[in-house]
Amino acid sequence: MATAFKRKGSRVTARLDANERAIVRELLDQTRDLLMPSGGLSGDPVEDLFSGLGKGPDAEELAHRDPALARLLPDGHRGDQEMAAEFRALTEHSLRHRKVANLATAIAALDQPATRDKLDLDLGQAQALLIGLADVRLALGERLRLRTDEDSEQLQRDLAAAAEDASDDPRLIIGLYYDFLTWMQESLAGALL
Repeated sequence: MATAFKRKGSRVTARLDANERAIVRELLDQTRDLLMPSGGLSGDPVEDLFSGLGKGPDAEELAHRDPALARLLPDGHRGDQEMAAEFRALTEHSLRHRKVANLATAIAALDQPATRDKLDLDLGQAQALLIGLADVRLALGERLRLRTDEDSEQLQRDLAAAAEDASDDPRLIIGLYYDFLTWMQESLAGALL
């Protein structure tokens, strides 16, 4: 069973059992796949950085963009579509690249061999995991259609009701993942402070 993160010097530790670790890793991996630029990455950081500079997604791709991806890569200007397109052309590729690299670091940290379910991170890995958890939560929040505090409160009521009747509604399962990641992110942020 997971325990809260604790900081000792330049290390941050917690306990995650194999199932918890596998769930978190899978969600990080799915988010990385969602963010992966079309055509993938070459592996050369300089080439990857410059390959998309000045090229934004085409209008067709934007029109049919997965809402979770749109949440992770929002418009830079909501009131002016032309300005938003220019901003996206200048920033989206590098933003995707940074997010994918960060998620890869978080995944690698979770893939370390565990001793008695102990997750031991250096500060860079902890920061990557913290940011990665935020990205996963944004994607899950979009899937759950969480827009307001009332939406979150309703999800909590639904989760409480589901616990009583053992519902296997996929929305509620995603809600449980969202709650677990929220707790994990808060714990990690507290340890890093």
